[in-house]
Amino acid sequence: MLMLFRGVALVAATITVGLMAGLFYAYTCSVMPGLGRTDDRTFVGAMQRINVAILNGWFAVCFGGALVLTVLAALLHLHREGRPMLPWIVAALVLYAVVLVITMRVNVPLNNALDAAGEPDGVADLAAVRERFEAVWVRWNLARTVACVAAFGCLTWALVLYGRIGPPGGS
Repeated sequence: MLMLFRGVALVAATITVGLMAGLFYAYTCSVMPGLGRTDDRTFVGAMQRINVAILNGWFAVCFGGALVLTVLAALLHLHREGRPMLPWIVAALVLYAVVLVITMRVNVPLNNALDAAGEPDGVADLAAVRERFEAVWVRWNLARTVACVAAFGCLTWALVLYGRIGPPGGS
């Protein structure tokens, strides 16, 4: 039964981290380049709306669930049978912690500052608001994308190892 819980936790951690990696990747290669080609009013207004829209239950489940499930997977792999996967799970946990730190220390404060600027029609210097936000946000989003994709890769490899080991006694 423990082997089943290990597997379920590892799969769930991999899925949630993978979803987060995909979200950050989508911003890196489509959302931000697309918005980067718009005027200041469109850019600021769209980012303000995106930052409100993303705060929903689906996002919360994946964003927080990735951490909780990866911790759970690590704890369930502390026993001897789980040891081959443990270094990869711990590496994923460290990488996802980097994602969380970047998000909370850089991206969220930038999002809050953008929101605090007010509605685009009422902002006197939209170019300055955008300039304080865009390049820094994009750079750090790329960093968290790389970290999250690496975490996903680590968990994927842990799943490969899990599959090679199989349940105890071959059953």
